[in-house]
Amino acid sequence: MSSNGVAVATFTIAINRPRTNQAGEREADFINIVAWQKLADLCASYLRKGRQAAIEGRIQTRSYDNKEGKRVFVTEVLAENVQFLGGRREQDNPTSSNGENLGSGSSGSGFDPFENGKPINISDDDLPF
Repeated sequence: MSSNGVAVATFTIAINRPRTNQAGEREADFINIVAWQKLADLCASYLRKGRQAAIEGRIQTRSYDNKEGKRVFVTEVLAENVQFLGGRREQDNPTSSNGENLGSGSSGSGFDPFENGKPINISDDDLPF
């Protein structure tokens, strides 16, 4: 939660580079992601280390002064859409506080972000920017 009570999720994704380096090793780039409101809640519930996801958003750069008084610049992606990729596994389907399986198509909510590979629809009203 942000200081004003809005749900926020920050996480980093690793993107493998298509080619190997001179030593024959595969390298990856690490991209900081920020999601807000309902999208943040979904990311917090369904994303785990190693889970594949497709993220659509826009790049934002910002800066702040750290504790030592040095200016720090941050580049991050503000997520506008997240598509959860890969198959369904039991450990990928977290349960709510009352034990309801949130990732199962048979749950009372009828919500399954893994069904048919469809992206999650987030309206512009759900985004803080």
